[in-house]
Amino acid sequence: MIQQEIRQRLFDLRDEEYRRFQSALLPTVRQDCIIGVRTPALRKLAKEFFLREDTGTFLHSLPHRFFEENQLHSFIISLYRDFGECLTATEAFLPCVDNWAVCDQLSPAVFAKHKAPLLSAAENWLGSSHTYTVRFGIKILMQYFLDADFSVSYPEKVCAVRSEDYYVRMMTAWYFATALSKQYDSILPYFTHHRLARWTHNKAIQKAVESRRITPAQKTFLRTLRRKT
Repeated sequence: MIQQEIRQRLFDLRDEEYRRFQSALLPTVRQDCIIGVRTPALRKLAKEFFLREDTGTFLHSLPHRFFEENQLHSFIISLYRDFGECLTATEAFLPCVDNWAVCDQLSPAVFAKHKAPLLSAAENWLGSSHTYTVRFGIKILMQYFLDADFSVSYPEKVCAVRSEDYYVRMMTAWYFATALSKQYDSILPYFTHHRLARWTHNKAIQKAVESRRITPAQKTFLRTLRRKT
């Protein structure tokens, strides 16, 4: 079966030193569920299996046991050229995502060509009770809707997300730091009016002042907005 073939291929690519390194970065993943395969090798494997007629069997065999199986799954989905098929596959996969790396590496190129239905899907993902579905929804708004397609309603949707989960809060901070670099005047009131939770507020400022896209004057002002309470 293709699932067994894929697993064997992954173990053939195992790098024990890299497995130890990854384990430290993925606290939500059990160490015995990490094989230790480098990302370039996984992307190459994804291109190979994307062309196989039986790959659908692997994609439907959820949930996967190993982190790298999930990574491979996300890379295969990211190669889809049909938006409808890609969205269906993404929504079937998201509930099984259990870590930030797989969530953030799921990035289908076809999404960029279908902004209206993608926005609708992202809004639905923000309302999920699943950590990484929410994180993915915020990531989509950050990736595709902070430039020419920006609307002041979008940061409102992210601001409205209520979660104590670290990985949602971190993505929210990342969103607002990136938004400051692209839509500074529209986003600044979220900080001057204390619209965000204190931790998220301060983390976003930290990320913003580390960005090369924020001007020195803007960084100086943002530092004055750090909150102690």
